[in-house]
Amino acid sequence: MTESISENHEVAKPSKLLLVDDEPGMRAAVQAYLEDEGFDVTTAVDGEDGWQKAKQMIPDLVISDVMMPRCDGYGLLKRLREDERLGGTPVIFLTAKGMTVDRTQGYQAGVDDYIPKPFDPDELVARVRNVVRRQDRLLTEAARFADADVGQMARQITEIRSLLGQSEAALSKEIQVHNFTPREASVLQLVAEGLMNKEIARKLETSIRNVEKYVSRLFAKTGTSSRTELVRYALENNLVD
Repeated sequence: MTESISENHEVAKPSKLLLVDDEPGMRAAVQAYLEDEGFDVTTAVDGEDGWQKAKQMIPDLVISDVMMPRCDGYGLLKRLREDERLGGTPVIFLTAKGMTVDRTQGYQAGVDDYIPKPFDPDELVARVRNVVRRQDRLLTEAARFADADVGQMARQITEIRSLLGQSEAALSKEIQVHNFTPREASVLQLVAEGLMNKEIARKLETSIRNVEKYVSRLFAKTGTSSRTELVRYALENNLVD
């Protein structure tokens, strides 16, 4: 019975955590707590080091001290939130107990949770697990919605291309100028090819959450409100191949 279960179930990969703290003792202790609980932990000595390692490993969660040399926690958070691949990464701040101002500033900047120092190891692990699970639920839900209407989207795109192929007016329509970023243009092309959000995320090596963000920006810039309208608009204006 045991062999059957192990053969039919893949072992889940441990979540990849990036721990950023300039205090060696604190860094070693937190790393030990989390690795004992099965997490894969990479450490960094300050925000600058953390930023470089985040770009290399694409962590599932970043845990960062606030006060650090070279680049502090806020600076690291800002860089993460502005990056196309890392923008949706959850971030937990380690902060001095009772620093309400720091917490308010962090939440406004996009931090996901706080762990006050000194902390109880069990609370640390519980908070980390909570944020990781919440992120997993969000990604799972996003993927579920992305998969829901794949067949319908494919049919609609085929119909749109067919209609445009028969319409000289559409082909001769004056091309509109749009201020798309390179990443938005890439997402638009892939949407027009009928790819799902999770497929686009995989192709562009980014998160589903970021793909949804780019699609929303495309809606705003083109004045459309659905993927079908967006594809029609893109084809009419020769914005995609």
